[in-house]
Amino acid sequence: MDKVETLLKEQQLKDQFDNLEKHTQWGIEFVEKYAKFVKERSEIETNYAKQIRNLSKKYQPKKNSREEEESKYSFCRAFLTTLNELNDYAGQHEVIAENLTSQIIVELSRYLQELKTERKSHFHDGRKAQQYIESSWKQMESCKRKFERDCKEAERAQQYFEKMDADINVTKADVEKARQQAQMRHQMASDSKNDYSSYLQKFNQEQNEHYYTIIPNIFQKLQDMEEKRIERIGVCMKTFADVDRQVLPIVGKCLDGMTTAAESIEPKTDSKQVVESYKSGFEPPGDVEFEDYGQAMKRTASETSLSNSRESKEKPAGKSKGKLWPFIKNKNKGSGPEDFSHLPPEQRRKKLQGKIDELNKDIQKEMDQRDALTKMKDVYIKNPQMGDPASVDPRLTEIGQNIEKLRFEVQKFEGWLAEVEERMPSKSDTHRRSGLYETQNNTTVSNSCAQDRESPDGSYTEEQNSETQVKANTDPNLTSSTPEFDDEFDDEETLPTIGTCKALYPFEGHNEGTISVAEGELLYVIEDDKGDGWTRVRRNEDEEGYVPTSYIEVFLETNAKDS
Repeated sequence: MDKVETLLKEQQLKDQFDNLEKHTQWGIEFVEKYAKFVKERSEIETNYAKQIRNLSKKYQPKKNSREEEESKYSFCRAFLTTLNELNDYAGQHEVIAENLTSQIIVELSRYLQELKTERKSHFHDGRKAQQYIESSWKQMESCKRKFERDCKEAERAQQYFEKMDADINVTKADVEKARQQAQMRHQMASDSKNDYSSYLQKFNQEQNEHYYTIIPNIFQKLQDMEEKRIERIGVCMKTFADVDRQVLPIVGKCLDGMTTAAESIEPKTDSKQVVESYKSGFEPPGDVEFEDYGQAMKRTASETSLSNSRESKEKPAGKSKGKLWPFIKNKNKGSGPEDFSHLPPEQRRKKLQGKIDELNKDIQKEMDQRDALTKMKDVYIKNPQMGDPASVDPRLTEIGQNIEKLRFEVQKFEGWLAEVEERMPSKSDTHRRSGLYETQNNTTVSNSCAQDRESPDGSYTEEQNSETQVKANTDPNLTSSTPEFDDEFDDEETLPTIGTCKALYPFEGHNEGTISVAEGELLYVIEDDKGDGWTRVRRNEDEEGYVPTSYIEVFLETNAKDS
């Protein structure tokens, strides 16, 4: 009965080992499956980020004039901001993919190797212990069977001896031999008994240790291993969520940036930009007058009709009422598209003004280079060992020629600009253009820079330490593009006084339409500066004209400011 019970326990133990082996193997496969899941999620994030970046790049504005033109609209700028924020948004998904790989996939790969090694070690120890106890059991069973055989042999020897001793026909020698054989068998049985008893005691101790110490320890180690595996899976699942949560603040900022960009769209401003971009400057035709054929009257047109506007081009510029700054016409019909004559008036005016600003910047650069070379030449003159002063002269001459060419171009484009503004609908701020080159610093009013500004007669005065002074109108052939003021300036209606002014510097008005003033002189302001750098003033009823705004200090009346 004990043997059957022991065998049942051994079989149950084997079954438990098999169950544990299957379960722990399934646990390892689960870890591998979860690692594969995280890897595929990381690949999805990487591909998604790549597609988002490509989408943002695809719709980024190209470097051409059309896209640059669109950038002035608020909705285009908002879309560009959205694309940039979307690119940053894609970067956060790349961060998710990187963190999933480094914090989960790599860690699980390393842990899986350790887990497989540990599991293999525990089951190796369990099988070894199981094999040992089975071996000990077999040895104990062997001793038991030997003891059983020896007892049977001793009993048979004893029975044979007793039979021989009772038989009177058997010799004494045979009886003695049978007795000795019986004694030897009894001794062998006694020795087998002792061996069996010893092995049985040893086996019971080993079996007790096996079932109560060795196997429980192995099972405990397997249990600890399984709990660590489950715990590690839980940590990885938490990290899986935390990796996503960590980028949410930055993703939120990206989305906030998109929202802010959308809220910055200004429909009215954009519509004004469209109006400004495509405004032609053409004056609408006036009313068509009634033509009485009964009296054979010629068909006349209103003063504001298109035909009248075309005829007015052929009339002398100085005879036109309300035009304060007429110029001698210089249409340059053969200049082609250089004068932007193919554009509507307003668009042409913008193009010409932009060209003038660009040329002025080029002139300023050339002048800066000339100033630097002049200072270098002064250093060479004072310190001949540093260089030859004459080596700078060719470059100075070249710069001077470049400045002259650029100024000629400025005057040419200003002539076209004045022509365009004169033809545009009559507005006080579009007919008064100086037609003169103005430096970038002529709006600064200070005693120290009084010499570094352009005088109204078209000349440009350098600083006192400059080597040369270059006049803008030294070439008599350029007079065709210089402005002349209206001969009938006095025909204008008397304008009311809107304030007073004080002359900061003396000004000699050589051109018609200007007025000479002395430093410190007080005058009346009758028309404020409209953005062209000139203010209309009056000395008395008979003397009035324009002076440079930068030469005077204006004191406007309160009601004039409000209006």
